Amino acid sequence: MAETGTLDADHRQLDDDLIARRYFEKLRLIYATLPSVLAETVRDRIFTQIETEVIQSYLHAMLESVQALSMKYLVSGRVEGPLRRFLTIDIHESGYPVWSEIAQMAADAAQASAELARTPDADQIKDDMIRQIVGDLTIPTRLQYALSQRFYYESLARGGMFWPQMHPQGYWLSDAGNRRRWLIHWAVYDSQLNVPVLYLMDCDDSGRRPLVEDSRRWPEVRAHLLAQSVTSLQLLTIAQGFDRDFSNLHPHRLRRILLGPIYSQQFTTQEGPIREVLENARAPSGEDWAMALTIEDLQAERAIMESSGFFGVTERQIFRLDPLDQGGAGQGATAVERALILPARPYQALAELDPPGFRSMRKYVPLPGGGARGYR
Repeated sequence: MAETGTLDADHRQLDDDLIARRYFEKLRLIYATLPSVLAETVRDRIFTQIETEVIQSYLHAMLESVQALSMKYLVSGRVEGPLRRFLTIDIHESGYPVWSEIAQMAADAAQASAELARTPDADQIKDDMIRQIVGDLTIPTRLQYALSQRFYYESLARGGMFWPQMHPQGYWLSDAGNRRRWLIHWAVYDSQLNVPVLYLMDCDDSGRRPLVEDSRRWPEVRAHLLAQSVTSLQLLTIAQGFDRDFSNLHPHRLRRILLGPIYSQQFTTQEGPIREVLENARAPSGEDWAMALTIEDLQAERAIMESSGFFGVTERQIFRLDPLDQGGAGQGATAVERALILPARPYQALAELDPPGFRSMRKYVPLPGGGARGYR
């Protein structure tokens, strides 16, 4: 259900089955283009190949969540009574399902095994559907609903979804002397913005045991990072707090990636130039969209040694902020990169309109035969 209060105007229930199916198909289409865009970001030196593989794992998880939700709501709008329900999406500066949809899916996943154990399997439900169609000459709406829910819970039982919190994972990069370099990555589905948010941290480890094998430090690190994964916190605040709380972990770089918002005339409310772009494009359904990508980047400039206790010293990172205050320093970051992913017709409309705020943004245009092309 949509949340109550001042945010109601930003939320929409998709109370028509066909509209809901088109919405899920739009999300699948958009996410299918992102791997080729990631390949272009490697050429643009925004991400490394390893980083794109990490990001791709989260994209795959989002696709799995989209598929599961499409089963949950496949026929739920046709049944009467308490089973009748509709998908709620954020139509303003998001384009995604609201956070409560992802949270409910996580709660359902905890009950998936029990739910599957007490319901007939798919073949049995299909047999019952045939008997109702042939014997009663009626549409088996309730059985269609039961089958869709069976598929929904089977998807949850398989796992691999994007949950409200995706716990930190460590990817070993290299060794240098008595230090190990890790890429620590994690993600959240932000409850305020209703978009997936990814975090990448390059971190040196001077501890005696490798971080991910350390039963004392690793749980503390994961809990600390998840607690700080709020978009209202600046990267500088997150990195300095981490650097202060873990004396033998040294964060060199921290990035936050916002996968959205998604814009579409059919499903979202746009303001400003992006509204004109989509209106002027007059694109068919498969090309009527644009997706924003924001990358906040904080990098360490140098390390200093500080006194710790009576006789000890601790390494502390000094982070570099954007000296020109062009979207970096004011946001507690070294730099902020914004990109826009959009099909050819909206891109042509954007090029013709040429709004000032979009001139410095990278633009990525998926190509019909696969791949993508980047523009400045």
